[in-house]
Amino acid sequence: MNWSLLLQQILNGLAIGSLYAIFALGYTLIFSILRVINFSHGAVFALGAYATYLLTGSAVNPSGVLASVFTWLFGKPALPFALPFLVALPLGAVAAGAAAMLVERVAFRPLRARGADPLLALVSSLGVAIVIVNVIQYLVGTEIYPFPDTLFGGLPRAVNFGAAGRPVPVRTVQIIIFAVSMAMVVLLTYLINWTRLGKALRAVAEDLTTARLLGINPDRLILLAFFLSGFLGGIAGTLVGVSVGINGPYFGIAFGLKGLAVIVLGGLGDVPGAVVGGFVIGIAESFVPPQYNAYKDAVAFALLFAVLLARPQGLLGRALVQKV
Repeated sequence: MNWSLLLQQILNGLAIGSLYAIFALGYTLIFSILRVINFSHGAVFALGAYATYLLTGSAVNPSGVLASVFTWLFGKPALPFALPFLVALPLGAVAAGAAAMLVERVAFRPLRARGADPLLALVSSLGVAIVIVNVIQYLVGTEIYPFPDTLFGGLPRAVNFGAAGRPVPVRTVQIIIFAVSMAMVVLLTYLINWTRLGKALRAVAEDLTTARLLGINPDRLILLAFFLSGFLGGIAGTLVGVSVGINGPYFGIAFGLKGLAVIVLGGLGDVPGAVVGGFVIGIAESFVPPQYNAYKDAVAFALLFAVLLARPQGLLGRALVQKV
């Protein structure tokens, strides 16, 4: 057995799995409170990637109307400044979080105020996702947007985790992806489990009516949950874009299907389950031979199907107990 190759594949799987995890956490936050899947999350994911790309001072392709606007305003198809990546990343995620808050105001709150069926909110979020994707397409076109090679300055392109005679090279960008993703997981875990705000969020998730009777404002906390969800989606979108490029406005929708597989595999509404599910799918995909890369999605969903046959509630989910 080639232990160097095995270690390299595991490290690669951890990097992509950590991305799946933080993206799926955005789904989990909303589902745990509203018991509905927010299908606009994938579009917000793409929006965050594009926002960070623009903030780094990168140019827009002529096929997008934004190129003409920037050229008219600044004399070039780009913003007149270029922020460092460590500044552009959180700002792009904040833009994605603001977009998610707008989605909540437009697609979720009016239906919730009328006591509509949660299925209608799901359909509404799907409609908003299509609108966001088409707006992105109108603004920046459909071309692939690669981030500049100088994004990380003088850092080496790869780091060797093996010995001199048995190298285990891992791309620097994958190490950065893993580090940023794990930082997001730790911060979110701390927020939910160890702060008053997190306790209020958990109270709303447990019983919205009781939380309101205890003096908690559910609407404000739901809005905050959408911001956090969009923020995490924006971080994930940017990190994917840095790794493989922004593959058009619809690339978030495709990634969103994988996020759904992650939260179902880990357990719907379970935060640790989303993290575990992300790592399981990421590592499973990393062992798919290169000649079968086109079947990676099939591997992920086949794994999901196999697990659900044994544990319908997911890896860490709890079985529903119905009292009679």
